[in-house]
Amino acid sequence: MIANATSGVVELRRYAMQPGKRDDLIALFEQRFIETQEACGMVPIGHFRDRADADSFVWFRTFASMETRSEALNRFYTSPIWVDNRVAANATMADSDNVLLLRSARPDSGFDTTGLTRPSEAGMPAGSNSLVAVSIFMLDGSADEDLLSAFESTMLRELRRCANRVAYFVTEERPNDVPRLPVREDVRALVVTGVCADEAAFSDWSRAVEARAGSAAWSHVVSCETLQLQPARRSLLR
Repeated sequence: MIANATSGVVELRRYAMQPGKRDDLIALFEQRFIETQEACGMVPIGHFRDRADADSFVWFRTFASMETRSEALNRFYTSPIWVDNRVAANATMADSDNVLLLRSARPDSGFDTTGLTRPSEAGMPAGSNSLVAVSIFMLDGSADEDLLSAFESTMLRELRRCANRVAYFVTEERPNDVPRLPVREDVRALVVTGVCADEAAFSDWSRAVEARAGSAAWSHVVSCETLQLQPARRSLLR
């Protein structure tokens, strides 16, 4: 399944947790919901603790296409593993509807999973020292060629100096065809991710984002937020 993780459709899911319940969900997620999602046709490519918010759980999952997304989600959310554990999972969450449905901005701009292996549940190593940066540019309309070109010419090179496996995505504008799992269909975004070796590299990333050139294309950015994420033990992206 991992070989298909770089293509197609991506969900960025940000959960507001019940106070003190994030680690409970991570434990359940790592024990029950990784291989079972992969068996249904999707890849949970990374799951993280938001270092700025003790009650925020952030994760990405990928699909080969919108068509396979619908099939995969329906398979998983009717499967015995979800039915048997959904009450425990849902009890940890205050809100799970903050979801951006994305696609790769360019054919080669998705997640690079080359050489990545997921730690097994047994004998897992300690958590990674790396940090995953996620910059979310909210836009006043669809990400057009001018914006992407401005990003690639003024910022992308700098971000690649700060982080490995830099990937960037834009909103998938086709309708969400799995209504039981809402996404934010009324917004448009450019989302950039990268794996920073340490806090100093993350600080460099943040400064590069904040120093974006003031071209006309960047005027379409309504707001920008950068998340500092700590990979959980079994996160593939780490």
